[in-house]
Amino acid sequence: MPDEDDLEELREKKMEELKERQQGGEADEEAMRAQQEQAEAQKEAILRQYLTDGARKRLNSVKMSKPQHADQIEQQLVALAQSGRVQGQIDEEQMKQLLQELTPDSKSFDIQRR
Repeated sequence: MPDEDDLEELREKKMEELKERQQGGEADEEAMRAQQEQAEAQKEAILRQYLTDGARKRLNSVKMSKPQHADQIEQQLVALAQSGRVQGQIDEEQMKQLLQELTPDSKSFDIQRR
């Protein structure tokens, strides 16, 4: 019965490989999660540094109504801040202007009558 012993040995090796892969995958997931948390903390720190209270409240209002749009705006603000194109803090009026510039015109449409 050497064939059965060989098969059993192969099964055990395969199970060990699968366990190692699973443990490696969990480590990768933890590393990715930690990296995402670090990036989120860095984004929050930058926004806290460059936005006044009024601008932060306005951004939070947008986040409540349109979360995906607010994430896009936050990414734009972080990119502007990291590139050095933001001088001082962004107040509520400047935030309104940025929101208008970054918001697509969803109300414009043409009606043609025949």
